[in-house]
Amino acid sequence: MIFKIITRLLWLSKHVNISPMKTAKGSVEETYLDGSARIACPPELTPAPGQYLLAHADASSDPLPVSLFSSDSTSNGFRSAPPLPHGWHPGDLLTIRGPIGHGFSIPHAARKAALIAFDDSPARLRGLISVALKQGAEIVLVSDLAAEDLPEIIEVQPLKAMLDILQWADYAAVDAARENLNRLRGMLGEQNQAGLKCEAQVLVRTQMPCGALAECGVCAVMFHHEWRMACKDGPVFNLKEFL
Repeated sequence: MIFKIITRLLWLSKHVNISPMKTAKGSVEETYLDGSARIACPPELTPAPGQYLLAHADASSDPLPVSLFSSDSTSNGFRSAPPLPHGWHPGDLLTIRGPIGHGFSIPHAARKAALIAFDDSPARLRGLISVALKQGAEIVLVSDLAAEDLPEIIEVQPLKAMLDILQWADYAAVDAARENLNRLRGMLGEQNQAGLKCEAQVLVRTQMPCGALAECGVCAVMFHHEWRMACKDGPVFNLKEFL
């Protein structure tokens, strides 16, 4: 299966014309202890919260690119959410394509935003903080993992408080791995029966090696008996469609 994916991607790289505005060179500027990195790239390639880039280290022997999500924007690129691919170091040159996919979209009327890191670091949700604050929204971060350098105005709650926070919020952004979606659905069962009142979106984390080019099926997610591809239909979906 992996061999077929690699073969298909190599063929596409030679035969499919990708817009030059979507492909560029970047570099690893700095790495951090939490597994994130500061990536330099043209501003038009910086992914919005929930979108991703496909990146390949020029010196890497691995033919498959990796997905990079933004945690915070910087003056010449962005800080990527962890984990950093094994073997990447400061100074490494990257070939990058993006931004790809559907990101988060906070309603302009939202005034109570819940950012829920269901099973991992809240890094991929951090980009929503500045957006929510600009429109005067209160923010509660739900996570069992520590988040550093948060504005003091943001309240932090453990995952066990998720259901109560969802009752409070008028918008929720959830970050969850594909293999944990059934567990998320089970925890939201009571809300679903009563009707999830707030507008909610979920970022589905999974491998997306083709970046919406090959339809290889590696990132397929089941939504109401219909397969959807996280790489192009997502990776951010309407949470109510999943429930």
